[in-house]
Amino acid sequence: MKNALALLYHPSAVNIEEEFLDDLFKKSVREGEEGLMLAVLEDAVACFQKYVHARDNKGKTLFREAEEWILERDSDWIFSFESICETLRINPSYLREGLMRWKERELKPGAELLMANSA
Repeated sequence: MKNALALLYHPSAVNIEEEFLDDLFKKSVREGEEGLMLAVLEDAVACFQKYVHARDNKGKTLFREAEEWILERDSDWIFSFESICETLRINPSYLREGLMRWKERELKPGAELLMANSA
């Protein structure tokens, strides 16, 4: 028991504990940052899809801002579409192209009627 207590209070044991806590803190900060980035991406995609047919100014603005953010390329801003996608290990070009194809289908003549009839 005496040896176990000696090991517990040995200076190297304190360093190991500090390193463990530092790693744990870095991991939780990283997970927190990724969670925030995921929330930003989800919100932009939700606005893009929800307001694609908007007729009021607020909805049109939300759609336009989301689309501009998605289409912006080569930004070094940490919360840019490309930066967030890369951090979350999502191919930004693939997601962008998929969203643009979705928009094209939604805006085809008669798409709103089909959507209203299926609701």
